[in-house]
Amino acid sequence: MNRDRFPVDPWRLIETEYDAETLGVTESLFAVGNGYLGMRGNAVEGRTAHEHGTYVNGLHETWKIRHAEAAYGFAEVGQIMVNAPDSKIMRLYVDDEPLALDEADLLSYERTLDFRDGVLRRELLWLTPSGKRVHVTASRMVSFPERHLAVMTLEVTMLDADAPLTISCQMLNRQDGEDEYDGTGAEGKSQDPRSAGRVSERVFEPQEHWQDGDRSVLSYRVANSEMTLALAADHLIETSNDFTVNRYIDGNIAKNVYAIDGRAGETVRITKFVSYHSSRSTPTRELVDRCRRTLDRIRSGGVTTQYTKQREWLAEFWERSDVEISGRDDVQQAVRWNLFQLAQAAARADGLGVPAKGVTGNGYSGHYFWDTEIYVVPFLSYTSPQWARNALRIRERMLPAARDRARKLNEAGALFPWRTINGEEASAYYAAGTAQYHINADVTYALAKYIDATADVDFLSYGAVDIAVETARLWTTLGFWRSNGDERFEIHGVTGPDEYTTVVNNNLFTNVMARFNLRYAIDALKTLERERPDAYRRAVKRLDLQESELVEWERVAGAMIIPYSESLQIHPQDSQFLQREVWDLEATPDDRKPLMLHFHPLVIYRFQVLKQADVVLALFLQGNQFTFEEKLADFDYYDPLTTSDSSLSKIVQSIIAAEVGYHDLALTYFLDTAFVDLEDRHGNTADGVHVAAAGGVWNSLVSGFGGMRDYDGALSFDPRLPKDWPELRYRLTWRGTRMLVTLTPTSMRVSIVDGEDPVSFSVRGETFEVSVGTDVQVPLENQGPTRPHDAPVQKRRTRRDDGSLMVPAAAQFTDE
Repeated sequence: MNRDRFPVDPWRLIETEYDAETLGVTESLFAVGNGYLGMRGNAVEGRTAHEHGTYVNGLHETWKIRHAEAAYGFAEVGQIMVNAPDSKIMRLYVDDEPLALDEADLLSYERTLDFRDGVLRRELLWLTPSGKRVHVTASRMVSFPERHLAVMTLEVTMLDADAPLTISCQMLNRQDGEDEYDGTGAEGKSQDPRSAGRVSERVFEPQEHWQDGDRSVLSYRVANSEMTLALAADHLIETSNDFTVNRYIDGNIAKNVYAIDGRAGETVRITKFVSYHSSRSTPTRELVDRCRRTLDRIRSGGVTTQYTKQREWLAEFWERSDVEISGRDDVQQAVRWNLFQLAQAAARADGLGVPAKGVTGNGYSGHYFWDTEIYVVPFLSYTSPQWARNALRIRERMLPAARDRARKLNEAGALFPWRTINGEEASAYYAAGTAQYHINADVTYALAKYIDATADVDFLSYGAVDIAVETARLWTTLGFWRSNGDERFEIHGVTGPDEYTTVVNNNLFTNVMARFNLRYAIDALKTLERERPDAYRRAVKRLDLQESELVEWERVAGAMIIPYSESLQIHPQDSQFLQREVWDLEATPDDRKPLMLHFHPLVIYRFQVLKQADVVLALFLQGNQFTFEEKLADFDYYDPLTTSDSSLSKIVQSIIAAEVGYHDLALTYFLDTAFVDLEDRHGNTADGVHVAAAGGVWNSLVSGFGGMRDYDGALSFDPRLPKDWPELRYRLTWRGTRMLVTLTPTSMRVSIVDGEDPVSFSVRGETFEVSVGTDVQVPLENQGPTRPHDAPVQKRRTRRDDGSLMVPAAAQFTDE
């Protein structure tokens, strides 16, 4: 990062220079949100922007997907998160001249996002064309305690001269707007599949709109999805200067325009309280009433009350979630920024999903993926378990649609969509979408992590057990039995996490996770039978469950094929992976990366080359199913083949590198993930924050360097502290007890900071128990094994197992 422009501060992200060339990135970095409502870091003046973004989680439009060549079972309904009407706008005019940052003569400028109070602040000194100095401060907060509330302020002070001021506060439907909103840099269709498409037809159909004094109300029905939305704003002006107000409203815009006789040295302050409510079916009149109630309740307390509540809320968040790195303020800043992004993406989702970009941008069209279950829910489960419960509830509510999807694909049970907002499959490219059946096991994995971390058997009994059962049922029909002297169960025609290798047989990750899924379904049912017998009987009846099914699940799990190459002593990614030619990554020019943007999928699919670490992820998620020697051999083979074109890849590469002894490489991969957005390392931060990568930062710290594992509900630690870090401190909530873990080069200390129950755990095989008031300190002789070289070296094979010659293609990189 340019540390002159973005100075180091362990609790704030600071920008000291306005730069119109990087608006897309900074709009994402300085976005504020709470998981339900999100506002990009657009300038309060509402003029030039990469993407004027205001997002309500789940608010989407749908359309019929038109396939060039359709086939039975293809996804039929596209979904995209739409840009909610923009209430951020508070335009300033001095002497009738507008403040426009890309043209203004700025004598000073600073913008900060404070992780302790969740407030975005901007302060600048503007020299007007007539030579008058104007001090302008603005703040923006999306409330965590109040899910439907945003609070904005604008303060203007003429420093050395009187001048007429105009402040135009607006709510504006940008989604359907055109001419007035020029300057949006994201127009046009991108060839990057990570970017969102555009809806060309009108989205918001105006419904009720009105103004009453300083309150403005707009409401809409979304054309095809038939969702509804209402927003309302209250305005409060505080000044000793004389002023008048003009108001205007129609279906797409509401204006409250304040004309002020500005006097030198006297501050004008305008506060804007805004409420958003949305629904799948509620009439807009009801949503307007909800907005009205929110504002009526909030306004009496004023801004100070809301700021106080926000700071108190975040203080509790950091008490549960903070990870401290001594002596590295630059890394500390990045870590806290990432953890803050997780709060902004998930805290008040409250039963909605967590989009891949949270509510910071419309990348990936605002869809929910497996990212949440694998990289975000574990963080939530171990720090803010109620949020994890809320995030899992949407999968429970999606079960009816998932059952329908499974039937359409001739399978039993349920099949969760690869990408979705409303529960229907929205991935039009099945090879890298629907074929990723592992989504079923990923959802069940997240459920298992939550139950293990919380012992919340009630959640299972209230219906979440259905997730485990219905996902398990799919595997028994998706796969098939093959006998060749012994019984084997195989799963063909699937795609694993690595999207550079598609529709293969016996993908290792899929099979390993399917085996886990089947066994966890059995365990979950047995837990219910033992601890909630009435709930168990209801589940058996509700799911029409037969005892023979459990027998079959165990039989399938026990016979599941887990590919292994005796000649290489590694686990092949799939049955045919080792038969492919090896992509020469060292000879691939940087300007031909990422591969997916420069090579046809059929070119990529022919080679051993990975978008993300497929097998390595299995080594982490199901690490108790592999030996240390297997992990080392697999990592050595696959790491040099991995492009890390996915922002998710280096998370697990860091964790397993630390475990097997590549300590410097583990730190390198961690830092790349920690700064993936702050330094725009994938070139698409403008589309929104990589929320799963933010979750990966926590996983890399706690599971990678902190060595924490939770297999089958048993908590264990095997630390790997980086050699230049004097201390690492992180928090864990385990079954209602909050612990603080302090790691140094020579010891590990565990203490209870909240809760009454003792916690049992192991450190490198030795069992301990920590209780209230009695810390446990474990001496550490080292930080695990250390490899003699810095990174694995690609194994150059000249022949396949059958003896045939293997030669990397020489003409991979011909000019386009």
